[in-house]
Amino acid sequence: MNKLLSALTGLALAVTGVTAGASDTITRKICVFDIAGNSGPIMQAMRDWRTDALTWGLRVELIPYTNEAIVAEDLQAGVCDAGLMTGMRARNFNRYAGTLDSVGGIPDFEHLRMVMQVMAHPSTAGHLTANSYTIMGMAPAGPAYVFVNDREINTLAKAAGKRVAVLEYDPTQAQMVSQMGATPVLSDLSNFSNRFNNGVVDVIAAPLATYTALELYRGLSPNGGIVDFPLAQISLQLVARSDRMPQEIAQKSREYFFDNFDDILAVLNAEASAVDKKWFIDIPEADQREYEEMMQEARIQLRDDGHYSPEMLTLQRRVRCRFDNSRGECTNPVE
Repeated sequence: MNKLLSALTGLALAVTGVTAGASDTITRKICVFDIAGNSGPIMQAMRDWRTDALTWGLRVELIPYTNEAIVAEDLQAGVCDAGLMTGMRARNFNRYAGTLDSVGGIPDFEHLRMVMQVMAHPSTAGHLTANSYTIMGMAPAGPAYVFVNDREINTLAKAAGKRVAVLEYDPTQAQMVSQMGATPVLSDLSNFSNRFNNGVVDVIAAPLATYTALELYRGLSPNGGIVDFPLAQISLQLVARSDRMPQEIAQKSREYFFDNFDDILAVLNAEASAVDKKWFIDIPEADQREYEEMMQEARIQLRDDGHYSPEMLTLQRRVRCRFDNSRGECTNPVE
């Protein structure tokens, strides 16, 4: 079988393809968020996934969307049998999987690989079906970094009074920004980068892989920077209506996504390498520890408020301790 690697901005999937017999297949509609539309890289990657899905007995009609909110609405309305969206949006359908993108919960790609390996294992399937929806796959989109239009905004204290773009459907972002003393500006994935590039907001969070595609260097120029400390690991997730997707097919799809983790990672790293090093703002180690403590406090509060899944936070903490058992949370766990 031939491997097909699709280069995409922040995301890529590789597949193998053999066609199954027509009598063995079911036909379903998959709505795909790709800001570039039908010719975009995510749609191309999902065409590759569609080829492989035939071997599982799934024939797919792919429908491109440039507005992520409408993907979620059409999934709920039954227009789509499944929808590809960001993990933050997917949290509205499955809190466990949506907490994958928790603030500070997963430090780097190696930690993320281990978490996703657990999520792709059949023993985790029970966590991935809830509220009539099933998660069919998770793909990394890269860690989110803070982009600022003024390099002086290099501490939490200096963010006070600044305008920060937050996703309008995610109340956790506005809550955290307000606690910092900054002003949340409700935005979505179709306009947050333009608002930064045009000076409407002072601060955004975005994966490095979007730097070129969204022309974020425009918003950084001339005196901006990127705080060299990742906030969260962003993901894409394929969410299906449980009554429209057999569980055995959902499991094969999850394994497919994880099997291609390294191919996706290679594309993300290649895109991130396009970022000019001059933009990065170094953060002292002492400040990094302070940020880690702040993010842990935020995770606990968001867990207690019902936004984050306790089970996913525990998994992330166990993975962090697997890599470094000297962390204080390993002997005195609070997550």
